[in-house]
Formats: sequence, C-alpha cells, structure tokens
Amino acid sequence: QVQLVESGGGLVQAGDSLRLSCAISERPYSSWTMGWFRQALGKEREFVAAITWRGGAKSHADSVKGRFTISRDATENAVYLQMNSLKPEDTAVYYCSTDGRMEVMSNNLALSTFRPVYWGQGTQVIVSS
Repeated sequence: QVQLVESGGGLVQAGDSLRLSCAISERPYSSWTMGWFRQALGKEREFVAAITWRGGAKSHADSVKGRFTISRDATENAVYLQMNSLKPEDTAVYYCSTDGRMEVMSNNLALSTFRPVYWGQGTQVIVSS
C-alpha cells in the first residue's frame, strides 16, 4: 500500500547531470530503508544506492560511487538520486524502492540486509554518447 512515484528521468548527453526524485505516499517510519535500483534493456535489475531513513547512512554501488549520491528529505517525504558525470552505460529504467521494515536495527545492519518490498513504476534515463 506504500506508493512510490519516481520522476526526473530524461534524455541527456554523456557528462550531463540529472536528479531523480521519489515521492513517498506517507511519512516513512524511521526503520525504513529506501533505495534506488536500475534495469537496463536485456539485463537484470541491479542495486544502485540505499539510505536509512533514521540515520541517513548510505550505500552506493561501486559502478556509481563518486558520481551518484542518494539523499532524503524528511520534510518532503522524498528520496533523491543526484547523478553526475552520466555515462551511456547508466542508461536504464530507475526504480525507487523501500523495505517497509518495522524492526529497529543499526544503520549498518539495515543497509546490509536491505531487501526491497515496495517499488515505484520507474523513470527512464537515457544517456547518449
């Protein structure tokens, strides 16, 4: 019943930047972890980044580390993905997700055991060379 709506995707040139937004239908519980995944055509869905709502601890995939940054805004019930220095290989549909967990645990444990349950419909990012 949690609804996640992504926005901000588009067609850009290599080296450009985009910021993806994920609107959350309700105030996230502090125990939730939010994440971004992406799926390129013909490939499996892969992890991009995650952030704990309570502490703001972050995790980024090696492929995007140093270029992408996940963040959250509790006043807006939103999570963001700032994408800089985009490459053609970043082309994919990007999905917002959350585990919807109620358990209280450390930020590190929450990140390491993050398993999405709720998903948005995705937003397309196309990076041309």
